[in-house]
Formats: sequence, structure tokens, C-alpha cells
Amino acid sequence: MEIGKYIDHTNLKMDAREEDIVKLCDEAVKYKFENVCVNPYYVSLAKSLLKDTNIGVCTVVGFPLGMNTPKVKSFEALEAIENGADEIDMVINVGALKDKDYDYVKKEIELVRDDIDGHILKVIIETSLLNEEEIIKMTEICNETFAHYIKTNTGFAARGVKLEDVELINKHKSELLEIKASGGIKTYEQASKLIEAGASRLGTSASVDIVKVEEK
Repeated sequence: MEIGKYIDHTNLKMDAREEDIVKLCDEAVKYKFENVCVNPYYVSLAKSLLKDTNIGVCTVVGFPLGMNTPKVKSFEALEAIENGADEIDMVINVGALKDKDYDYVKKEIELVRDDIDGHILKVIIETSLLNEEEIIKMTEICNETFAHYIKTNTGFAARGVKLEDVELINKHKSELLEIKASGGIKTYEQASKLIEAGASRLGTSASVDIVKVEEK
């Protein structure tokens, strides 16, 4: 399966230090992960460490609560790209979704999508806070707004991804929309099942432990 190519090797810890990001990037090179995913503060560092590799730099916007205004999310995304980010993972406004203000949710996705001008956009919907109807609705919105990925979780809420989340999204997504499963992915078995269910990208900080199982 070469599971490493599915992985965004992630460190979004609040207390992450420079040495932690250096280690993250070194591991990404060693195990051939698709991207590293870091907080915006570390985008420039990660980009410089990976400049002679094919490994991308992903960062987060409106993270982890999603309650910033669309203009703030757009500014965050644009600055991250100026600093070297290749991919943007943006948290939606979950409150607006639950209020059924679908137009607001669509417009904030479209604003960031248009402003980042072709860079990969992943829309984090936080499935741990959503019911089935809301997950389906967000999948439909991501279809309509031509986001590149729908991403399940931040990893900072009540729970991480469930297999059922990915299966439900996969049932309702368009052919163009891809799925990034994230939050609480700790084992090779779990990662493999999520890929089989339809995920084409995984966000995890347990990446090294996962690929080592495959290497055995």
C-alpha cells in the first residue's frame, strides 16, 4: 500500500518547539510522507527544511475553533502561502452550520479558495460535533464549492475520526472531492481501514509508528 504517501505528518501541538519541527521534517524525509502539517508559525521553517525534497508543507487556518471571520481566515491563508505553504486546512464555522446558515459557510470556503489561487484547500468540518444530516450537508457544500478535500476532524474536539464518518462522506461526495481523515489515527490497522473506506489522505502524528508496521 505504501501508506506513507497518504500521510500528512502532523505536529500541531500548542507547545511545539523548533526542534520538534526539525524532527518532524527529518521523519517526513526518511519515511517519504506526502506532507508535513504544522501551525502557521512554523511554515517558513518547515519550507526551508524541506526545500530540496518533494515533500509539501501544509498548515491550518481558523484552527482549531473555526470561529474567525472569513476575512481573517483568508488573511491567514494568504500569509501562510507567502511563507511557503502548499496546502491549507481551514476549519469551518460549525456554529453557522448548526444555525443552517449554509450561505455563510459556502461563502467563507469560496473566499479562501479563490484567494489562495489554486493551492490545495482542505475543509475541516469537525465530524465529532456533527450529526449525520450535518455531515451530509457539509459534504454537499464541499462538492458545490469545489474544495479539493473534505477533512474530518481537527483532533482538538471531543473525538477523532470514526470509520463511519468516512463511509458517510464517501457515499455523498462528488468524484472530484477527496477525503482527508484525521484525529486520533494511531495504528496501521485503523489507517488502512480509513483508506479502504475512501480516505485518500490521513492526518496523524503517529505516522512513524504506522509506517513501521508496514515495513515489518
